[in-house]
Amino acid sequence: MQQRVADAGIRNANVEVIQPSPIPGIGAGVGFSFQIEQRSTNDNLQAFENTVQKFITEVKKNPAIGNAYTFYSAKTPGYSLTVDRDKCEKLGVNIADVFTTIQAFMGSLYINDFTTYNRTFHVVVQADTAFRSMISDMDKYYVRNQAGQMLPLGTLISYRPTETAPLISHFNIFRSAEVDGAPAPGHSSTEVLKVIQETAAKVLPDGYTYEFSGLSYEEVRAGSTTAYIFLFSITFVFLFLAALYESWSVPFSVLLAVPIGAFGAILTLFFVPSLTNNVYAQIGLITLIGLAAKNAILIVEFAKVRVDRGEELIKSTLEAVSLRLRPIVMTSLAFILGVLPLVFASGAGAVARRTIGFTVLGVCWPRRRWLSLSCPYSSY
Repeated sequence: MQQRVADAGIRNANVEVIQPSPIPGIGAGVGFSFQIEQRSTNDNLQAFENTVQKFITEVKKNPAIGNAYTFYSAKTPGYSLTVDRDKCEKLGVNIADVFTTIQAFMGSLYINDFTTYNRTFHVVVQADTAFRSMISDMDKYYVRNQAGQMLPLGTLISYRPTETAPLISHFNIFRSAEVDGAPAPGHSSTEVLKVIQETAAKVLPDGYTYEFSGLSYEEVRAGSTTAYIFLFSITFVFLFLAALYESWSVPFSVLLAVPIGAFGAILTLFFVPSLTNNVYAQIGLITLIGLAAKNAILIVEFAKVRVDRGEELIKSTLEAVSLRLRPIVMTSLAFILGVLPLVFASGAGAVARRTIGFTVLGVCWPRRRWLSLSCPYSSY
C-alpha cells in the first residue's frame, strides 16, 4: 500500500500508511513508537526539527528498520503579528480594543441573542469572506481611540511571514516529537528497539533524550519477564505432576515432551521470514508447556502401571508407546489439518493468526515424528 501511494505521485504532502495497533487502546499503529525530548536546550522549533530529521535519516540506514517517520514539522507557514504598544499609547488607543478589532473582523465575536418568530438567534459579527481572506485586509480595518477618532489598524500593527509548528506536543512535560515506524521483514521488534537506542545514543546531541511510548514502552518495560514466565510455568507444571505421581523423578520424563515441541515451534519461526517471535508466538509457547505434557502423561501412566506390576522398565515403556502410537499419529494429523486455516490466513489480522498457526504447527509436526510422544493438543 505504501508503494502504491508513492507511485501515485502525490506532491506537496507526505503520506504514510499505518496499520492499526494489534492491541486496541495501546499505541496508534503497529511497529515502534519513540519520543525524542528536548530537555535542557534552548533550541527553537526549527533546530528541534533538524535534530529529529537527522535521527530519522540515520536510523533508516539500518537494514532492520523498514520505515521511520514523524508528523512533527516546523515548516507550516504563518504570520507573526506585533502590536506597537508605544504608538497605541501615544494615539490614545486601548490595547484591548486593538485585539478585539482583530478578533471580530478576522475571526468572530459574539454580541448577544435576540428572539423572534419563537426562535432564539445568536448575533455574531465578522468581516465578509472577501475582506478577511488576506492578512493585508487588516490595513482596511479601523479602531476607535479615546477621543472618538477612527484610526487605521495598519498604523498600529506590523506582521511578517514566518514558519512554525502547527502543533507542539509534550511528553512527560518536555517538548517532544514522536517518531513511528515498523521493522523490516525478517527482523524482530527487540532488534529494532536495540537499533533505535544505539542510534539515539550516537545521533542525539547534548540536552536531548528519548523515551519509548505505546507498545514499545510496554515491551521495554517487560524486558526479560518472558523468560521468568516460562520458568514459572514449567515449575508449576512440574509441581502438579509431582503431586499427581507422588514422585520427584517421574515428572521429568513427562516434561521431556516440552523441549521437542518448543524446538519445532522456534525452528518454524526461524525459517518463515514473515514471522517474528512476538507476543502471539510467546502465547503459543507458554500454552505449549501445559499442553505438551497431556499425552506424555498417558504414556508415562501406562508405563508406570506396568513397572508397578513388576515388569522391566524398557519393556513397559515400549509397550506403552506401542499402545499410544496410533492415537498419537491420528490426532496429530487431525490437528495439523485443523490449524491450516490459521497458517494460510489473509486479510486484516492475518499476521497474528499466521503466527499462532505456524507456532502450533511447528509444535505438532516434529512431535509426530517421535513415536514416544504425541501432539500436545491431540486430546482435543
